[in-house]
Amino acid sequence: MTIRVLLADDQALLRSAFRVLVDSEPDMEVVGEASDGAEAVRLAGERRADVVLMDIRMPGTDGLAATRMIGADPALAHVRVVILTTFEVDDYVVQSLRAGASGFLGKGSEPEELLNAIRVAAGGEALLSPAATKGLIARFLAQEGPAGDGRDPARAERLASLTGREREVLVQVAGGHSNDEIAERLKVSPLTVKTHVNRAMTKLGARDRAQLVVIAYESGLVRPRVE
Repeated sequence: MTIRVLLADDQALLRSAFRVLVDSEPDMEVVGEASDGAEAVRLAGERRADVVLMDIRMPGTDGLAATRMIGADPALAHVRVVILTTFEVDDYVVQSLRAGASGFLGKGSEPEELLNAIRVAAGGEALLSPAATKGLIARFLAQEGPAGDGRDPARAERLASLTGREREVLVQVAGGHSNDEIAERLKVSPLTVKTHVNRAMTKLGARDRAQLVVIAYESGLVRPRVE
């Protein structure tokens, strides 16, 4: 199947460059361009986009607000948002993950990294740049809360619905490990891991693995650690 990509960036030159890159791939196509967040949300539905490459800083409705709007719309539940940012270590990135983004990528990334990010997001199998994202979330959450661990009591209560194995898998997901890596660590099959991940997402109301990582930190299941 062809991955339908929507480009959301207020710089026309960047959109043109991304279009040439994406359209050069046989398994993906650009189905629209937006110069602000509101237009991105509208086109995501109209053009049946699978993945939105979303600039975080745009005039009017910014990428963060647009990501929240997409995440809150049941009709756009299939849409995956990849945040593009000039500064990868950015508080806005964590807020975007919380709002429903599948991950983030620096604008200085190599072309192959961008294309791979689109494929990963469309497949919904893995968190983009897991180690970097995990470190970013840890640094951000370490600054929150009276205990300095960013714990959210409501999130912690929701963990009670998970089985012991699901909690174990969630810890591994928060560590940035893929299904295959988790399977090897826990001595189970990758399919079993995928089942546990899907059940955890359902129970915790997470759209994808990116939000599972955030929940793991917010609930206190995994403690932030600043290197």
